[in-house]
Amino acid sequence: MDALDRVVKPKTKRAKRFLEKREPKLSENIKNAMLIKGGNANSLVTQVLRDVEFFSKKSDCSLFMFGSHNKKRPNNLVIGRMYDYHVLDMIELGIEKFVSLKDIKNSKCPEGTKPMLIFAGDDFDITEEYRRLKNLLIDFFRGPTVPNIRLAGLEYVLHFTALNGKIYFRSYKLLLKKSGCKTPRIELEEMGPSLDLVLRRTHLASDDLYKLSMKMPKALKPKKKKNVSHDTFGTTYGRIHMQKQDLSKLQTRKMKGLKKRPAERITEDQEKRSKRIKKD
Repeated sequence: MDALDRVVKPKTKRAKRFLEKREPKLSENIKNAMLIKGGNANSLVTQVLRDVEFFSKKSDCSLFMFGSHNKKRPNNLVIGRMYDYHVLDMIELGIEKFVSLKDIKNSKCPEGTKPMLIFAGDDFDITEEYRRLKNLLIDFFRGPTVPNIRLAGLEYVLHFTALNGKIYFRSYKLLLKKSGCKTPRIELEEMGPSLDLVLRRTHLASDDLYKLSMKMPKALKPKKKKNVSHDTFGTTYGRIHMQKQDLSKLQTRKMKGLKKRPAERITEDQEKRSKRIKKD
């Protein structure tokens, strides 16, 4: 048996806990990002990595961002993610314009706050490279999954715009103002950082591998309920099966206007008599 095929059991409790955390789970752990500074990174790229660190934790390598700078590809960022210990997607972006967090003098939201993500531009829905970039950015910045959201917890917005071959990244702080009614008036105040990016090279997973990475376990799939449907807005509709009813026997409120006329009564009596004769 080859040495790679043998299963090595952990010798300590600490090693056992570490391996258990790395095992596949129905609900995966929060994805963390590893920010890597290249040996030739200039001050601009270094500051970009520092500002991105404000929005993401620096830990294991399920997500990564690599910053570098050279003559052929100046002010370069590579953003990517891993699947099953292999690189799934990797996209190279060039920084054309950058405004740092520290250059915008106003209040900031607490570090690690969950953002709202907004994507504008047809390219994010039409072009395959931009679709993958959108999915990768959501993975990178969305933060932990939470069951409930309170209004006061919506503190900042990350806005991505795809226009004329460029990606504009903006960050805004959300201000809730008095509006004279229950729902507050919302204002956006630029917080930083601000980046103008251009798409360079891409290394994307094949369609089969991408579908495999997005596959949901059967245990997490919601069970289908019979005769229950939902519309686009989440409204639930139920279908009830009943026996056919004879509406002529339905008891209604007695009103003079609904009383039968003598001619109608005579016609009904005649119909009943004819039915009896046929049966006999």
